[in-house]
Amino acid sequence: MASIFTKIINGDIPCYKIAEDEDHFAFLDINPNSKGHTLCIPKKEVNKILEMDEDAYMKLMAFSRKVGKAIEAAVPCKRVGMTVIGLEVPHVHVHLIPLQSMANATFQHKESLKPEEFEAVAEAIKAQLS
Repeated sequence: MASIFTKIINGDIPCYKIAEDEDHFAFLDINPNSKGHTLCIPKKEVNKILEMDEDAYMKLMAFSRKVGKAIEAAVPCKRVGMTVIGLEVPHVHVHLIPLQSMANATFQHKESLKPEEFEAVAEAIKAQLS
């Protein structure tokens, strides 16, 4: 059965897409820790990041770095934090989280955004990738 992330990649579930290449997909987290919280995923379903072969792992990290730099340029923050936890969805995902404080990294404090706010931040991040 396809993961929710595969359904997003396939367009079966809508998202606020940030970037895509042949092997990866990035989109805004719909339950963000902070404005601009983005998930970077491999298109190939892999449950655990350490199950990825080294080449695929390094490519995911390079893709995530590129997206993270765009977030940092587009979203006012002290830095962009990166974490891979992956208990919620059995599909590797790198969280890129604009940080103002450590509270943004705890997954206990969420930010509510309206659709137009999601769209605006997605466009701002994408503009930094161009």
